[in-house]
Amino acid sequence: MPIFELTSDKIRPLRPTTFAQMELRERDDLQRLLRESIDVVAPGLLVIAEEFGDWDESRRRIDLLAIDRDANLVVIELKRTEDGGYMDLQAIRYAAMVSTMTFDKAVNAFSRYLASTGRADLDAATELLEFLDWAEPDEDAFGQGVQIVLVSANFHPELTTAALWLGKQGVDIRCVRLQPYDMGGKVLVDVQQIIPLPEAAEYQVQLREKARKEREARSGGADHTRYDITLGDRRFEAEPKRRAVYLTFRYLAEQGIPPEIIASHCGPRSRRALVSVEGEADREEFIRLAVEARAAEGRRFDPKRYFCDDADLMTREGRTYAFSNQWGGDDWIAAMTGLKEAFPEKAIEFSPSRETTR
Repeated sequence: MPIFELTSDKIRPLRPTTFAQMELRERDDLQRLLRESIDVVAPGLLVIAEEFGDWDESRRRIDLLAIDRDANLVVIELKRTEDGGYMDLQAIRYAAMVSTMTFDKAVNAFSRYLASTGRADLDAATELLEFLDWAEPDEDAFGQGVQIVLVSANFHPELTTAALWLGKQGVDIRCVRLQPYDMGGKVLVDVQQIIPLPEAAEYQVQLREKARKEREARSGGADHTRYDITLGDRRFEAEPKRRAVYLTFRYLAEQGIPPEIIASHCGPRSRRALVSVEGEADREEFIRLAVEARAAEGRRFDPKRYFCDDADLMTREGRTYAFSNQWGGDDWIAAMTGLKEAFPEKAIEFSPSRETTR
């Protein structure tokens, strides 16, 4: 069904066009635009590579490689043609070839991608962990599934038949149609996911979520050790690692040590240990101000990654502070050791608790 323009005296259909007619090139224009706005065709993804081809046996390249919040890899293939060509066969090959990617390899690819897009100042591993909401890498959970997203101006029947059949076999494959329209020299694009239909897609999401939870239950690879900590004359028992670091941070702040000084001794994650805003703010106001401040820097603020509840926020010298809750593995040890050694007079001690799991 076409898109219509409403004027003062009539409703008229816009004229369908093609990307070629509008002089939009597949790689230099369409791919570049989509990599910066991937939510247009596939919401909830993080692009980690462009023209990815880290394999010796082939010169083939994945247009865009992404990851979803469940740590599944996503192969995104783009065509500006009117029938999609043989992109389904290409994508299947790419999905198979990338299926063995590890977290470390993803970090390497992402680091190159950030550098190529002018963001070399960002740490790829930290950005990837933040997106996944992980405190530390989990190879058992990473890349357990590979999704395929085909994006084209249209799809020929052979391709759609193949995509439907693959979906029935359990392959997570989507076809997204981009139909351009010419509006007086401006290009409007109608974006429609045609396979699977949105109603069926929701059902498939539920099935994948069930499979993910079953996979996590089987892996049991995460470290859930709790710790007993002593902070001066206070003792806390069986605290999760992230809470133990936070309690230590708060204790030192209450001793009059500036939050920025405390955070600087938290090891490799020192730079991301703290977020602050001007004034005294409650949770809602803090999140609003932090989101605005990060957006102005071209970054994002995820409140789930910080202790942002009203009881956890700290106000010092006219600023409100939130401390990171992303501590695990070596980051946890580095932070606690760094704080203990930086402030020996504050009597900080910690040891594994007998209660080691949640």
